[in-house]
This record gives sequence, structure tokens and C-alpha cells, in this order.
Amino acid sequence: MSSLQSMPNIGKVAEALLAEAGITTPEILIKTGSKEAFIKIRLIDPTVCLHMLYGLEGAVEGIRDSMLSTVTKR
Repeated sequence: MSSLQSMPNIGKVAEALLAEAGITTPEILIKTGSKEAFIKIRLIDPTVCLHMLYGLEGAVEGIRDSMLSTVTKR
């Protein structure tokens, strides 16, 4: 079991929000999916923006959020 921070785009703040949402491992994040994880985080912190969703999707895909395709971002 590795830490969430070992994933691309996941730093201390994102890790803390994910943990508060009950997502504590990369495996749980991948299983939950970026959209559902974002919704859970948004319920905790309504100020999170679309870039958080991009970061989560990049983490799930194993890439930097800047490498996400335009289709994925839409």
C-alpha cells in the first residue's frame, strides 16, 4: 500500500482532502474514480475548482494533469 502523494498531482492538500473524504490509498482513489472523489471533496470544501478534478483524473490515469487530453477535460 503506497501513499496518495506517490501519485501524480497529489500533494499534501489534496491528500488531506481525499483522506477526509474517506479515500486513503491510491487503490481506493482508482476504484472510486476521479469524478466521485471530486464530488466527495466538493462536499467537504466547496471552494475546490475544476483543476482539482483534472488533478484527480491525472492521478487515476498516472499522468500529470497538463497531459490530459482535451476530450478528457471536457
